[in-house]
Amino acid sequence: MTRFLMADAPADLNGLREGLHLAEAGGFCTFEGWVRNSNEGRPVDGLEYESYAELAVKEGERIIEEALARFEISHAVAMHRTGTLRVGEVAVWIGVSAAHRDAAFRACRYIIDEIKHRVPVWKKEHYLDGDAEWVACHHCQTVPRASDDVHDHGHHHHDHGSCGHQH
Repeated sequence: MTRFLMADAPADLNGLREGLHLAEAGGFCTFEGWVRNSNEGRPVDGLEYESYAELAVKEGERIIEEALARFEISHAVAMHRTGTLRVGEVAVWIGVSAAHRDAAFRACRYIIDEIKHRVPVWKKEHYLDGDAEWVACHHCQTVPRASDDVHDHGHHHHDHGSCGHQH
């Protein structure tokens, strides 16, 4: 069963949520990342996400596996969009079910943070003035924590070298 989905069109979020409704789960936590209308003071009209799909799914599945091992959760699912998105559209969605709320909240936070840090997705913003640019990969400039796995997601394969998220 696929628990991490790269979707080139709006996903059925109710369908994703439905699979998380398990008898042993007492709670459900979700995170939605939406395309916002500005970034660093510039008005944004929309954006494009590009990914290395095969590696993105593999890394996304690994993140879900880690969450299942680290936290006492029943199930987790995540979706990241690719292609062109308008302001207000869902760019990333995560759902976690668990017997208790604390584990669900913690796992959901872990999954989004790791997706942003490790999944190879690049973002091109389109501005209201007609300009467009690939957004800098801010997390690539941070110093890795000792607990982080180091992965090469091929940022050097793209001239734009950008993998930032807007959530």
